[in-house]
Amino acid sequence: MRRVALRLARDLDAFAFPQVCPGCGAPAEPARLLCAACRAAIPRLPVALCARCLGRGREPVGCVSHPSHVVWAAWVYDERAACVVHALKYGGRPALASALGEVLAAALPAAARPDLVLEVPLHPTRRRERGYNQAAMLADAAAERLGVPRLSAALIRVRGTAPQARLDPLSRRANVAGAFRVRQPAALRGRSVLIVDDVVTTGATLEACLDALAVAGARPAGLALAWAQ
Repeated sequence: MRRVALRLARDLDAFAFPQVCPGCGAPAEPARLLCAACRAAIPRLPVALCARCLGRGREPVGCVSHPSHVVWAAWVYDERAACVVHALKYGGRPALASALGEVLAAALPAAARPDLVLEVPLHPTRRRERGYNQAAMLADAAAERLGVPRLSAALIRVRGTAPQARLDPLSRRANVAGAFRVRQPAALRGRSVLIVDDVVTTGATLEACLDALAVAGARPAGLALAWAQ
């Protein structure tokens, strides 16, 4: 069903935004949606980050102290990446997620291939406003590319939170502390679990999700489309 939804969204996108790259507005290949120039120009991030060190004034690259808080990101958030994320999140182009599955899967080392893929949950009110959860669609696409099972709604958001973009790093962590709960601990216990989001900035949201997954007995890691430094 999720694969059918992704294909339908991709077909609708092709009809509404025929061969227009969201990164620069230039013509793009229909199957990939991003033009070759943007695929080449957006900076890649070949190293892992630490969600716990991000936003705390510590070096987030190369941390070995917090193995359950490793986060991979495909891109460094630049102007083109910002345009792509905005089109996916607010521009009514959820089909971009399908094309970005290739980008996400390529960012994950072979040794980090998970048993299961989850999404960062969106509060139901926010989801109704937007019409979809972009993180869930990215997770669908990444799972399909990686060839691993996709487990939906195993992690839930138990309360609404203020938009993170308006908050400083300390307030972001307080904002999402205790906001997530594992609903299916038996399905996750002892499994390597990859949780997917669109952008990681201070790491607060992913840290809260990774904490909840680790408490439930999973071996979690994060994957984001872009890192906004």
